[in-house]
Amino acid sequence: MTFRLYFLDMKTSLFDYKLPKTRIAQRSVSPRDASRLMVLDRKTGRISERVFHEIGEFLNPGDLLVVNDTKVFRARLLGRLGTGAAAELLLLRPVRNDAKSSVWEALGKPGKKLRLGTIVSGEGWSVEVVRKGKEGIVEVKFPLGTKAVFGLLSKIGHIPVPPYVADEPVRESDYQTVYAREVGSIAAPTAGFHFTKRLVASLKRKGVKFASVTLHVGIGTFRPMTADDTDEHKMHSEYAEIPATTLKAIRETKRRGGRVIVVGTTAMRALEGLAEASCQLPVASGSAAASTGHWLLATGRRAGWLDIFITPGYRFKVADALVTNFHLPKSTLLVLVSAFAGRENVMRAYRRAVRERYRFYSFGDAMLVV
Repeated sequence: MTFRLYFLDMKTSLFDYKLPKTRIAQRSVSPRDASRLMVLDRKTGRISERVFHEIGEFLNPGDLLVVNDTKVFRARLLGRLGTGAAAELLLLRPVRNDAKSSVWEALGKPGKKLRLGTIVSGEGWSVEVVRKGKEGIVEVKFPLGTKAVFGLLSKIGHIPVPPYVADEPVRESDYQTVYAREVGSIAAPTAGFHFTKRLVASLKRKGVKFASVTLHVGIGTFRPMTADDTDEHKMHSEYAEIPATTLKAIRETKRRGGRVIVVGTTAMRALEGLAEASCQLPVASGSAAASTGHWLLATGRRAGWLDIFITPGYRFKVADALVTNFHLPKSTLLVLVSAFAGRENVMRAYRRAVRERYRFYSFGDAMLVV
């Protein structure tokens, strides 16, 4: 299933800001919950500043934190062409598989030299380019099934950090959340970096509940908008899933009057995208489903491929609050946060964060929008 949502047509330049390169964090603080936390009240615009391990002061017993439990795999392969020239493949996802081979979608470098039939190889592996797409995307065929490829990558693959991070983390855990479980992402859901096992245990003792969704983060999440208007930007599809247990937890939280607090823009896209898709299904007029949001009445899991792009004007169906990082200028992530908190509020908060020397992007500081 693929769903696309566009709302107000806005100029991409409205989501631009200037950031000194020195403010781009290269690694998480230690411990991770010692990062700074900016708290933004989206109704009043009021801003307060705290430390992330104090986030419990803004949460109530019975609130539900929804996290993205996806796990990053070692998706970067460094190899060579037949000419001896260096080549790199960022494996995005498997698209076809049988017992003896599998085809993967990948971002290839150097893109112009990866023609149909080109062989890229390294120590213990070799692939053939079987399809040439746009924007550097290719499909490559392994003489191995998908499971075997994942096994190969776990041994020789490299951690796929964003281009603004200079060095690959030494340990794989440095680019995973503490609750990462479902393998499939090429980038971490970095708002979750701030949660330590100790902080999670502390929040649970307070009565805050946790539930998970899965959205396997792909290249589209982090690609900047290049069009002049937001409605001209096209998102790449990403797989998302909401377990039945999470639907039940959300339903019970709403009935008790608690808040659903979404951790990260990827978890937000999973929840809102699959909720929007379900709400587009026909229901009887005047029924309980029609009055309460019938997707919450579902007892089974929800899953599908999403290319949802949430922009200002979208009416949020699930989220009451959001934990997020400070995102790149002109990024779809910044647009989503602006849709939730109000563009003026968010851009004012970002100007303050730059002025107060907050740490930005994947390994940077956090924002709580209530």
